Amino acid sequence: MTEIADRVYQNGERRVSSGQAWRDYCSILNIAGALIDTIEAPLDDLDRAEWYRFLTRLMRNGAERFMENNEPERPRLRDTPWRQGINFQSPDQDHLLCEFIDGTHDYVIEGTLGTIPYFVIASWSAPMPVDAGNSDWADNGVEGLAEFNPAALRTTGFLQSNMLRTDEAGKFEIIVSRNDPGEGHNWLPIEADCAGLLVRNVYHYRAETVPPQFDIRRADGSAPRPISLSDVSLNLARAGQTVLAYANMVCHWWQETLAASENQIVFDDEVYLSNGGVADRYHGFGRWSCPQDRALVIEFTPGTCEYWIFQLCNIWQENLDNYEDGNGYTQNKISTKLPGGTIRVIIAHQDPGVEGNYISPFGHKQGGMSLRLVKPQEPAPEVVLYDVALEELKQNGLDALKTLKPVASGVAQS
Repeated sequence: MTEIADRVYQNGERRVSSGQAWRDYCSILNIAGALIDTIEAPLDDLDRAEWYRFLTRLMRNGAERFMENNEPERPRLRDTPWRQGINFQSPDQDHLLCEFIDGTHDYVIEGTLGTIPYFVIASWSAPMPVDAGNSDWADNGVEGLAEFNPAALRTTGFLQSNMLRTDEAGKFEIIVSRNDPGEGHNWLPIEADCAGLLVRNVYHYRAETVPPQFDIRRADGSAPRPISLSDVSLNLARAGQTVLAYANMVCHWWQETLAASENQIVFDDEVYLSNGGVADRYHGFGRWSCPQDRALVIEFTPGTCEYWIFQLCNIWQENLDNYEDGNGYTQNKISTKLPGGTIRVIIAHQDPGVEGNYISPFGHKQGGMSLRLVKPQEPAPEVVLYDVALEELKQNGLDALKTLKPVASGVAQS
């Protein structure tokens, strides 16, 4: 492969008109697809089927974010593509994204709170060269992510909905800029290399909630213009590198980051914040393994917080398909709670009928899991897990756990 320092610069417009930008994009997709071969653990047919579907979701994500929503003169806060969740995205949380080339410009956001319990809007940066459209990237492969990585997001500023100045009708204005606008303004700071904005809307009861509204514009009143060849060259590069970056990230997490957390949840701020996390929550991750004849019984006490959710996900950090049916997760408003507020989660391929919150792995034998606590008022909780024979749990109930030594995890690391 070509060394990063040997990157050849070309004219972005010619790269598009000659078809080279498109060929490079397609080559990057091929490299991303082959990353499944780096997974050393056994993968079954379901894991492989979901991998290739995951790639198409990343393709939609990259295309919609950068080809459709990366116009410097016409900023938009747009929802992410349907069923395209990255990095254990909560089914109770919607993401709105606005992409920037860099942090050159100032913006004004006007909106209304709606009735949602909580949202947070953040600015972030990532290694994304503004001249990326002037080079081919496929030759560098995964090594090219050291210079150009849309997934290596770093949150540089954020505003929480409960901190906003609003009028009596719940309307607000936010100034997005590098310079502080002064007293009396809601200010979201950005840096010179700002890659964009992300809104996380956190729902408790989605059907009963009026979501907040956001309208963003350039402060200098810039007029929209037609798309150009140089726009396409840059945006194709960003779209392709997005697929490669997230495909590589989930493989790396499975092989490295989560390798030591089999049937455990680990709260690690450095891990969470490495992918655009916001410091308004604890977010713990781990791997789970549950053969057909076993059951996992997990217990934790979330304490006081705005919202919490436990999710069971596949290897690629996606919600299981049964989340659309209300399964695959449990959260603070729908969960069955034990005395003292303890939560018990039972993961098994059949419901053993014991007290708690049953989650079906929906045909999966392994995957990732996540415990998220938003605006916690207490330290992250300890998480205990029992690995028990399913038949014993069905026959003896919770007495089947008495002779077992649980695996203890949880508790924040910073």
